[in-house]
Amino acid sequence: MTKKFHDVVVLSRKYLTPGMIRITFGGENLRGFPSTGVGDEYLRLFFPNEETGKLHLPHIDEDGRWTYPDGQDAIRCSTYTVRNYRAALGEMDIDFVVHKGGVASEWAQRAEPGDKITLNNPRGLYTPPADIVWQLLVADATGLPALARILEQTPKNVQSRVFVEVAQAEDEQELPAHSGATVTWLHKSGNGVAPSRLGDVVRAVPLPTTPGYVWVAGEQKVVRGIRKFVRQELKLPAERYELVGYWTANAEEWEAKWEALDPSVRAQIDAAWDSGRDQEELRDEYDDTLERFGL
Repeated sequence: MTKKFHDVVVLSRKYLTPGMIRITFGGENLRGFPSTGVGDEYLRLFFPNEETGKLHLPHIDEDGRWTYPDGQDAIRCSTYTVRNYRAALGEMDIDFVVHKGGVASEWAQRAEPGDKITLNNPRGLYTPPADIVWQLLVADATGLPALARILEQTPKNVQSRVFVEVAQAEDEQELPAHSGATVTWLHKSGNGVAPSRLGDVVRAVPLPTTPGYVWVAGEQKVVRGIRKFVRQELKLPAERYELVGYWTANAEEWEAKWEALDPSVRAQIDAAWDSGRDQEELRDEYDDTLERFGL
């Protein structure tokens, strides 16, 4: 049976910018870690439950389905991108956006060498077709670590148009050098400080007619709007994009609205996801439902 969880230890912590902390993890459990090698691979960090004081883990079957021996509400976890994995050294870098109120961000700000945490196995989403000659990479601060790794791994023949939205100019980072990349930084928008400009950027940038790929990561409502544009106006086929909501603005308010939904609505959503229908069509319906109920 494949090992599902890995106990790791903090080796170091450093600020990359005022808005981003890098934690380097190590330990014997990271040697042989099943990295996907995909640029935006992500995993979950599991934290002790503040009420029980215990670390509660889900059961994950061979198909990746989660069940909850201690109840779903007992789980405390956060999803993060693997910025670097150095297999030979058994080391991993994960970058955390600095903000108040997030379990993982506040943990990262306090973390010291020797602290321990549990990770699960990673999964990657960035899967461009082999024929691409260009890509559009768009992210706010939460997607910046994945964007940087994607750019780092991009073949030399692929042209990349890159847009990164950060809260302030001081949050810019030096991205991996790539002769085919053109990078634009957007300041003082999105990231919880002001309305995002990423949707306007995606709508305005001219895209070549040659084979390409669009990758976007950011706040879920912002990405939802971009997805509608990519699907309905650009009419790109599903294999030509990956659009991921990394976080939710006003998350507590969102959760309250979700919990207040009529149980029949949530049951219909769950049944649709389990129906085996086309995933992109289901996503369209799901997004429409969220918009209809102000989510």
